[in-house]
Amino acid sequence: MTIGFSPRAIIFCCALSTVGALAFLAHFAVAGTGTGSAAPGPAASQQPLLYESDTQVRPRAGAPEVPNVSALSWVVADADSGKVLAAHDAHRPLPPASTLKTLFALTVLPTLPRDTQHTVTEQELAGIGPGSSLVGVREGHTYRVADLWRGVFLNSGNDAVHVLAALNGGVDTTVRKMQAKARALGALDTHVVTPDGYDAPGQVSSAYDLAVFGRAGLHDPDFARYCATAESTFPGDGGSYEIANTNRLLTGADGVAAYPGLIGIKNGYTSGAGNTLVAAARHGARTLVVTVMNPQEGGGFAVYEEARSLLDWGFSAAERVTPVGSLLPDRPPVAGSGPTTVPRTKPAQEDGDGAGWPDPGALAGAVGVGAGALVLALRLKGGRSTRG
Repeated sequence: MTIGFSPRAIIFCCALSTVGALAFLAHFAVAGTGTGSAAPGPAASQQPLLYESDTQVRPRAGAPEVPNVSALSWVVADADSGKVLAAHDAHRPLPPASTLKTLFALTVLPTLPRDTQHTVTEQELAGIGPGSSLVGVREGHTYRVADLWRGVFLNSGNDAVHVLAALNGGVDTTVRKMQAKARALGALDTHVVTPDGYDAPGQVSSAYDLAVFGRAGLHDPDFARYCATAESTFPGDGGSYEIANTNRLLTGADGVAAYPGLIGIKNGYTSGAGNTLVAAARHGARTLVVTVMNPQEGGGFAVYEEARSLLDWGFSAAERVTPVGSLLPDRPPVAGSGPTTVPRTKPAQEDGDGAGWPDPGALAGAVGVGAGALVLALRLKGGRSTRG
């Protein structure tokens, strides 16, 4: 039996298949940006918001207003879950100053036993940038590794950083390992040039990445202990001398009121970076981590007051906002590689390869098949017979 279709019917069916394929493509293009009316998945609806340059927050009923702060970039996140409660220009690349020492500590702390004794050489103190913050490490003096870490966390001592980097294989090796650690944590905005955060061409991080480092540090007992230490002593030529943490939000020094429940992390300043701060505080069962980068108003201590207002807001708003993103990597780790070995990927609209997108070749093929069938049908309509 021969079954025939009219050329008009073939044209209609082929055109319908082409339109359907194009509509399919348009649907996913909208879903991938997180702006469509359909309910997108978490990767589409949350993570891309953190790449916006303005303030991102999703308040629910009764949520307090986000404070008006002047920092170029900031993040408020829950340290336990990693959920970002609010942010402003979170992925903006900026010089980090000494807050980059958080990444240095995450990289080097696990490799050096705290009770190791080391006598400092002249070479180890070479290359420290002029005007660097120092704790007073001296050539020929023997220090415990724990002493040097207190010099890093409390006095932000670049001299202590350089000695620890030497023990870790040298500055260049340490920089490479820091870069690898940042990628492993999903911190893709960070480019490391110096281990101590001293201004250098091309050295940048972001409020998002620094919050990632701060959160990771709280899960390292040594990091958490050092960053929460307000006062200690450091070995000197005539005996030990007192040192104090330069994080005024922890110590309450210089007229800055200490923040209740603060558990430290790290502050910084350079002429290129301005004032920067990663701070964490615990109220009850909740721990928040806040990053503030380069306030534009209020003087040198504004970074602490802006962090204070963001922490206050976060503790008040935590149960009344929908998270706008996460500090956790987007993709699960490769089997057998550990929990943080696969970098976080940028959203689909930036690199064209995000979760929820169909294969581009398949879409192109579907459209091409429909269009080709339409052309064939038009030719057949012009006088060629069909056979079934």
